[in-house]
Amino acid sequence: MNPANENKPKGLKSQCPICGKPEVTEYRPFCSKRCADVDLNRWLSGRYAIPAVEDDEDRDEGDQEA
Repeated sequence: MNPANENKPKGLKSQCPICGKPEVTEYRPFCSKRCADVDLNRWLSGRYAIPAVEDDEDRDEGDQEA
């Protein structure tokens, strides 16, 4: 069993995160190859981004500002 689906009531399927239609097992969590490709394109084009915050500890001595 998929841990992400453990808390869902039985009989309910997940929805596609792109269009909201019910997911298809073959393309999980999407409903079709098209929606899977749309999501991939968003990742590759930089539309999805995880913000990064640099700590002063992560910098090398040469990178520190004067």
